Amino acid sequence: MNEESELEEYALWLVILITLIGGFLRVLLLGAKGMWLDETFSVWMSSHPLPDMLQWIVRIDQHPPLYYVLLHYWIAFTGDAAYDARLLSALFGTATIPIIYLIGKRMSGVVMGLAAALILALSPFHIYFAQETRMYTLLSFNAAVAIYALVRLLTDARSVEPIGSQFRGYLHAWRTVRTVAPEVEDDLRYAVAPSTGWRAWLSRHRCPPIQTIETDLAWVTLIVFSVATMLTHNTAVLFPIAVNVFVLGLMLFQRANKPGLQPDLHSPSWKNWMKAQIGVFVLWSPWLFFFIKQASLVDQRFWIPEPTWETVLQTLRSFLNASAPIPAIQSAVIWSLYVLVLGLGVMHFRRRMARFLFLAVLFAVPFLGELLVSIRRPIFYDRTLIWTTIPLFLLLAAGVAQFRYRFLVIVVVGILGAFNLFSVGDYYRFYQKEDWSAPAGYVANFAEKDDLLLFNSNFVIIPFNYYFKPYEDIYSIQVKKRGIPLDLFESGVLEPEMTEGDIPALLSLLREHERVWLIYSHDAYTDPNGLIPQTLARQMKLTQQRDFYGGYVQLYENP
Repeated sequence: MNEESELEEYALWLVILITLIGGFLRVLLLGAKGMWLDETFSVWMSSHPLPDMLQWIVRIDQHPPLYYVLLHYWIAFTGDAAYDARLLSALFGTATIPIIYLIGKRMSGVVMGLAAALILALSPFHIYFAQETRMYTLLSFNAAVAIYALVRLLTDARSVEPIGSQFRGYLHAWRTVRTVAPEVEDDLRYAVAPSTGWRAWLSRHRCPPIQTIETDLAWVTLIVFSVATMLTHNTAVLFPIAVNVFVLGLMLFQRANKPGLQPDLHSPSWKNWMKAQIGVFVLWSPWLFFFIKQASLVDQRFWIPEPTWETVLQTLRSFLNASAPIPAIQSAVIWSLYVLVLGLGVMHFRRRMARFLFLAVLFAVPFLGELLVSIRRPIFYDRTLIWTTIPLFLLLAAGVAQFRYRFLVIVVVGILGAFNLFSVGDYYRFYQKEDWSAPAGYVANFAEKDDLLLFNSNFVIIPFNYYFKPYEDIYSIQVKKRGIPLDLFESGVLEPEMTEGDIPALLSLLREHERVWLIYSHDAYTDPNGLIPQTLARQMKLTQQRDFYGGYVQLYENP
């Protein structure tokens, strides 16, 4: 198409502009909202020396170490203030935008690539997690790079060549000393290559074009970033499963198909694919033992509720748009538009069905995989599936590309973009995170020497300390902190549940103090029966209380 070729001339600048817009939205008001529990846990974990950090990860967490290791070095360089700590996530979220453009362009041209980049840049779901000190944008970035490498291999007939053959040829060509023949400029003058010195060495060892090794580079990228994806979140083991479901299925289909039929996608050779999967497993295998250990702990007890049909539908709505409730008629129009664009995306690939199946498998396998695992132990959670929005957005972008007229493309992208921007505005203005600075400042203002600070969850100590520690250092506040029923630093148990059997130990602890502060939050999981405040109310007098977004603080004193 002429329009396609014209657009390609400006594609680089448009991608840069879209990336800058997406980056701006991800850093806008980045430090305005307080650091909530999970974010401060990331900072706390990453603040340890690496050996201690790895021990704590295996002991009390459910995630692999890659994000924490990167954050460890990041906060050592920038500091652990909210803006600084979150900036790492914002940068990974921004870097994913040009990657999805490259995937879309490789699959179906510039229009699809640009539409996918714009959809991702304005996605409220991605903007939200780009402003959290957690591993989810890193997960999307790693998966996107791995998907791009795989798309290059599936659209490259050279993927059947033995892995490493291009590297060997490249190295051989670089090492081979070549004689440079003179080039005739006119009848009287000659351009003669230098025969001695460093210029002569460079002339003889000139590197071949990078295109000569791009297939091998794609294999290496696929292996490395598949491992990085799995080392970012444990549920990402579903990524190689999804990839293998599609690639092995493609191999079987093409083997059973008529010879000579021009394939839409090129399946790699069996030997190459097995080498790549062995490489992925070998690089990931040092984490295998700890993965099994963490999975067994999750299987014993975990906080995620059992998924329902409403949970599944809400997850899909969040992927497409995380807006606050809107009028029913307006909502119906917007979601009808999404259904229309997704339907057009399927039509876009009607003559290249393998590409549609590629996107469908990458989305459906992990989605259904988490639901299947949740039959035994619920793990279905929208943020752990954030990387599956990459194929979903690509399918939406294919639907946009299906419109034949540039005017319609602009109108549809404009409507979807405006809808997303309204949702992003709602997030900036109305969304609240837990306000741990309020209880920390309140306790610091009224605390006295030897007060006991009691936490219903060991987890809660971490966000409180994040804001309380500066007060302790400045004003030399001397208090004792303790988690109930078990202390985090003594037991290594993150979220023990309070039971009737733990009350005698609590009573013994209360007898040692005249004043006790209760910092109470996330009690549905750690103290579902409210045993801690009930016990305190029976033994001491409640003299102060302050609610904050996420819980409350109470001061109890002996009568």
